[in-house]
Amino acid sequence: MSNLSTGHWVLDTATSSVEIKHKSMWGLATIRAAFTELSGEGEIGPDGSAHGTLTIEAASILSKQAKLDTHLRSADFFDVDRHPTFAFTATRVVADGDGTAKVTGSLTVLGTTRPLTFTARATAAGPDDVTLSGEVTVDRNDFGMNWNRAGMIKGLTTVTLTTRFTHR
Repeated sequence: MSNLSTGHWVLDTATSSVEIKHKSMWGLATIRAAFTELSGEGEIGPDGSAHGTLTIEAASILSKQAKLDTHLRSADFFDVDRHPTFAFTATRVVADGDGTAKVTGSLTVLGTTRPLTFTARATAAGPDDVTLSGEVTVDRNDFGMNWNRAGMIKGLTTVTLTTRFTHR
């Protein structure tokens, strides 16, 4: 990542994705969904420091199951009427030298902010094009997303992201 251009970077929304999966039905089924509306930007400083923001439109969640999508958008989960977006703010991105980067920041969902650190694979396609991809687990209860009728929902939520940024 040290060969990347300094300055302002913008998320390429056409090639970026954020997907989630979570066990349901007492662990017998896995719910999978993707968010289709993302935005983001970042900065790389002359000293190589990097930071940025990824914002997700909560109502853009799609599981390919209409009833489930409606429920995920409701106050039981993402409460899109009161919280139309959620965001990850990366306060520090440090290349590890082996094609990965340690990403440190905070995740804000339903108005609650929690620290989050994960390792992302960093793939540069030249000095003005980089893709960060990774997987992180979060506990939805940490953000007040507590609906769980009859104990149906088990474990942590896995978030898989692929974010491509281009220099502007």
